[in-house]
Amino acid sequence: MPTERVPYARQARMHLSKADPVLAQIIAEVGALGIQPRRERFQALARTIIFQQLAGAAANAIYGRFVGLFPGVEFPSPEQVMAKTDSELRSVGLSEKKALYIKDLAAHVRDRKLNFHRFHRMTDEEIIADLTRVKGIGKWTAEIFLMFNLGRPDVMPADDLGVQNAVMRHYRMRQRPNRKRLLKHAERWRPYRTAAAWYLWRSLDIVLPDGGAKTTAKAVAKRKKR
Repeated sequence: MPTERVPYARQARMHLSKADPVLAQIIAEVGALGIQPRRERFQALARTIIFQQLAGAAANAIYGRFVGLFPGVEFPSPEQVMAKTDSELRSVGLSEKKALYIKDLAAHVRDRKLNFHRFHRMTDEEIIADLTRVKGIGKWTAEIFLMFNLGRPDVMPADDLGVQNAVMRHYRMRQRPNRKRLLKHAERWRPYRTAAAWYLWRSLDIVLPDGGAKTTAKAVAKRKKR
């Protein structure tokens, strides 16, 4: 998150609480904003591809076996991934498509078609366009990467079912809002929509897309008293 005279987390809480009384109540229950941008780039995207459409335990097992293909390193480089055959990648449980997607990601990074060092000069939309050129990476994956790996402060993952469900529940909507309606609803949260999404995930005890823990014990205890 950007470094400012007033820390981002505090500024976000103040703005969101003032702009939206419903979100103000959620913030009061959940507590401090807990987004800690991660340094991973290639690893984070590869992990996301592996985890697509899989339950946590199965995805973790395949991810562990994938990393185990490359002894001596915490995570393989794009060049090391490209050196593996498709059959070797599939031997750890990856589907044919996921093996293709991970190799396509590795090739993009190796050939600098996807250059993480350029991202600090690019807008959110430019980065999303860059990432979604890679097979297996869609808009949602790109938005989560912006939030949890690049620390971009004003991203609204409007296709995320968890965010949609939280908005439907807390704002007493009859139906889950679609992307268009949710983006319109979220205008009041600018320029801190990343923080707003994080609080909405936490409000329903949802495991975060970056693998983070659930809501704080303080928030859970408060809800149990209702």
